[in-house]
Amino acid sequence: MDLSRFPIPRRARGIVAVVFAAFMAVYLLAMPLGSVMGVPVLGLQLVWVVPSLRRFRGMPLLAVQACAGYAAVLCYDTSVGILGFLAGSLLLSRLWTLAPVVAVSAAVIDSVRQGDVFDTANVTISMVLSSLVIYGLTRLTERVDEVHTTRLALAMAAVAEERLRIAAELNDGLGHGLTVIAQGTELALAEPPRTAEVIGEVVITARAALADARTASAGYRAMSLAPEITTARAMLSSAGVVAEVRVGHTEPLGLAGALLATVLRESVTEIVRRGTARTCVIETEEADGRMSLRVTDDGARTAADDGLGGLPRQVSDAGGVLTTGLTPGGHRTVTVTLPVPPETRPAPVPPPDGQVGAWGWPTLLHGDQAAYTVSVAVLASVVMGFSVKALLYVPGNVVPAVVCLAVIVVMQLRSVNGRRMWALTLMTLLTYLPVLAFGRAWLGIAGFLAGPILLAFPAPIAWPLVACVMTSVAVIGSVLGLPLPDTVNFTVSTLVTGLVVYGLVRLAQLVKELQNAREELARSAVLEERLRAARDLHDLLGHSLAAILLKCELARRLDPERARAELLDVLAMTAQAEADLRAVSGEHRDLSLTAEAGSARSVLTAAGIEVSLGLAHGALPAEVETALSAVLREAVTNVLRHSAARRCVIETLPESGGVRLRVRNDGVRSPEGRRGSSGIGNLTTRLTSLGGLMSAGAEDGWFELDAHVPRGGLGGPGTPARRSGAEAVR
Repeated sequence: MDLSRFPIPRRARGIVAVVFAAFMAVYLLAMPLGSVMGVPVLGLQLVWVVPSLRRFRGMPLLAVQACAGYAAVLCYDTSVGILGFLAGSLLLSRLWTLAPVVAVSAAVIDSVRQGDVFDTANVTISMVLSSLVIYGLTRLTERVDEVHTTRLALAMAAVAEERLRIAAELNDGLGHGLTVIAQGTELALAEPPRTAEVIGEVVITARAALADARTASAGYRAMSLAPEITTARAMLSSAGVVAEVRVGHTEPLGLAGALLATVLRESVTEIVRRGTARTCVIETEEADGRMSLRVTDDGARTAADDGLGGLPRQVSDAGGVLTTGLTPGGHRTVTVTLPVPPETRPAPVPPPDGQVGAWGWPTLLHGDQAAYTVSVAVLASVVMGFSVKALLYVPGNVVPAVVCLAVIVVMQLRSVNGRRMWALTLMTLLTYLPVLAFGRAWLGIAGFLAGPILLAFPAPIAWPLVACVMTSVAVIGSVLGLPLPDTVNFTVSTLVTGLVVYGLVRLAQLVKELQNAREELARSAVLEERLRAARDLHDLLGHSLAAILLKCELARRLDPERARAELLDVLAMTAQAEADLRAVSGEHRDLSLTAEAGSARSVLTAAGIEVSLGLAHGALPAEVETALSAVLREAVTNVLRHSAARRCVIETLPESGGVRLRVRNDGVRSPEGRRGSSGIGNLTTRLTSLGGLMSAGAEDGWFELDAHVPRGGLGGPGTPARRSGAEAVR
């Protein structure tokens, strides 16, 4: 049965159910009449494994299991080994001290029934081993469920902790700066003779706060290469270049991410500037603590490092290498390799504290190491128990048998996992060669070969090999002249023992897989929170601080009466900036596109730029309006920072089944327009989440930024929407 297509918790329970059923099959084959009670015993045991049946666990269930188990033994002459199910359940409960009592009762019943000390010891050991396996597999399954169900909670806790850290950092710096700006502006309004002096101090504070916001944004963004890859793909697509991205690294990258992002941005910008490429491949790879980025395009004639400027030297200073070259096919490549020290990675998120089971029996210790501890402990008990059983029947000198069994125990505890052919070969020799000396006593060891085979090979190969091992046991049993029931028992036990070894090790591996996946989810969530903070710092708070700085500079040049009006605007903008700071710190805040358009007109007009504003976008869902408001903020910031504009046109309109925002300004300082920027990357990320697109470019002295969100990004019928822009403005 192939369980790989099922979710990991269901896969774990499937493995346990198969092992339990295999255990039961051994007892039923030995005594077919026992099937009358064997099936209920197995069904009752599954109550301890299936989470949906948890409410049935308790004293009544144990009482029913005890009745079923002893009825099968006393009334249907089933092997006392079936009592291992009852003892395993007791180990899982607060009545675990009664498990030895069940083992003693099993020994007494069998001794009365068989009268042979060795046979009684053999059966009792099997019963004890069964109970330990049942306990270990059930606990491992619980650990799988625990890790699986806490993965989202852990991610949310990690995000909350990161949000608090970001809030503390920003409030200590930017929060204090905004408070100083507000107090200084109020003082300038209250004491007109000191207006010029106080505004000068406010300007210094605003300029420092703006620099801090940009530095913090760059710092949060530098942790990841993902936003730059998104921006690069959008830029190439807008230029008609087919982009292929092959990501082979793990986020976050730490400080190396900033330099890698710069190389990617400048390389892609150069490709777009040349305008001759048709395809571009962006590849990342991480190995041995080093990260490689390669950008390949088909639009260059030489391998010159055009557009890279001083980047080779910066990469070299950081301990890396940046090279350019031509492939045999004539494609230009830019390759950069940088060390990514382990200390730049966030520390693993600790798993939740261990809990105590409902019945008081301790659950697993912390983490996947505890799962391996339980797995190895139970496996050691099983291997040593079977070793003792084998020694009971070894004729003559047992020392050679003890040596061989010691080697087998060590190999099993190392969990022969993976294609270690030398280990499988040695295990095969230890399985078959001692049969020549020890005969029947050694047939039970074949199960310890079946387990590693199941772990080492995929199912289509493993199961035929296990069938071959079982067949060999049956053949050897016939050659040794064993009775048919004994031969069948050894053959089936080979499969059961192999499944036990496989189940214990595989469940521990599943716990480890889930543990890694859970920590990766938490890391990804923290990374996403940092990127969100970087976007909001740049798009929200950065714009507000830039507007405050502009207004303060304007107020310094005006007479006291006109300066008062500008200072009142500064107070309002400071209040908005404080709200922006709360939003960056994790407090959700929707933006109004109409209000942002009005603010944009005010700021641009204060800068002496003529503004033409036309809003006809209609009602919009909150998330779409917030995204387009962020686009408008970035566009206005770019007009002020990167142009000598005298005129700016801002318009929205319904178009192509969606809504379009277009911002155009004259006074472009360079015919090539702006090079790649984090702001464009932020906006591309925002719009992509809504299925939108954005383009930006310069032509005939005008720069235009165009953003479009399709109707599919406008939400469903229940999505709240504000009044249309036309109604609000006109």
